[in-house]
Amino acid sequence: MPKAQANGIELEYESFGSKEDETILLIMGLGAQLTQWPVELCEALVARGYRVLRFDNRDVGLSSRIERDRASVWSDALFSLMSGKPAFVAYSLSDMAADAVGLLDALGIEQAHIAGASMGGMIAQLVAAEYPERTLSLTSIMSSSGNPMLPPAKPRVYSLFLSPSPAAHDTDAIVERGVKTYETIGSPGFPTDEVTLRDWVMRDATRAYYPAGVLRQMAAVMTDGDRRPKLRTIRVPAVVLHGADDPLVPVAAGIDTAENIPDAELRIVAGMGHDMPLALVPVIADAIVAAAERATGRKLAPVPIPEPRFAEPAIEISPAAILAQDAKAPVFDAVPREHFFRRWWTKAKVWLFTRFKK
Repeated sequence: MPKAQANGIELEYESFGSKEDETILLIMGLGAQLTQWPVELCEALVARGYRVLRFDNRDVGLSSRIERDRASVWSDALFSLMSGKPAFVAYSLSDMAADAVGLLDALGIEQAHIAGASMGGMIAQLVAAEYPERTLSLTSIMSSSGNPMLPPAKPRVYSLFLSPSPAAHDTDAIVERGVKTYETIGSPGFPTDEVTLRDWVMRDATRAYYPAGVLRQMAAVMTDGDRRPKLRTIRVPAVVLHGADDPLVPVAAGIDTAENIPDAELRIVAGMGHDMPLALVPVIADAIVAAAERATGRKLAPVPIPEPRFAEPAIEISPAAILAQDAKAPVFDAVPREHFFRRWWTKAKVWLFTRFKK
């Protein structure tokens, strides 16, 4: 794969489709390499008439690593965040948004449809808000607005994500942790078999393994703050896609994101968690293309993609239906939403601090 000089660093990227077609830039999430954008998704978007770019963010994969002379960037950022002081971090999400735009510069692309997943969705939001002249449309996938009143991840997710990373030489431990991560945050309605998960983890671990970069990316996320004021300035067509069963970034975050982007279309998918199973490739492709078509018109008719044998039909549900499911979110009716979110956010920060203060 080629590298490009962008924003003072090197970014590893891959291009699909014709350079003559409109570009869709895919921005991946925390610690995730470009390989976690399924090739099947890239090919589906090319079949719809678009060029597709996927790339490694800084500090992950084969892109530049932002080394620092301090090892405790993560704990410094948490302490600064909770004490209300400026955080000591290596870079910000705005820096990473500038990386994405720098990649477009390096490839001579004036405008693109921007799509991001998880942390990549946050970066994509910032590209749309801070570089409106470069953005044709926005698709924010399983991401958040940065609203501090939103509920935190499930406790089981915190426990997994904050456990020590395996040593680089311990391939078995790396694979086991990777598979457990997929199974913990994955889509309950669209499970991926363990053999495939192991193949994905081994592929990425063999390509690059760099836990220190994940910590610096997390510090950038934790200190980015509330993006709602910036979201309200976005004027390009936008689609917000979120799983109803996301344990890492609860669906309330997707709802809040859509509510703060003018005229954004919200798509909530039952059974979807915080991953990109092959069964949901058509759903994800449709969301990205829906935003793109609102911006520049239809290119080609959808191309049917065979679903894996274990897949079930993806069903989109409304935010009202989500909030009405007492079994999954009884607190929305029991107490004022603002009080609930503040309480759990405070608990989460205290819990994180106690884990890292040493």
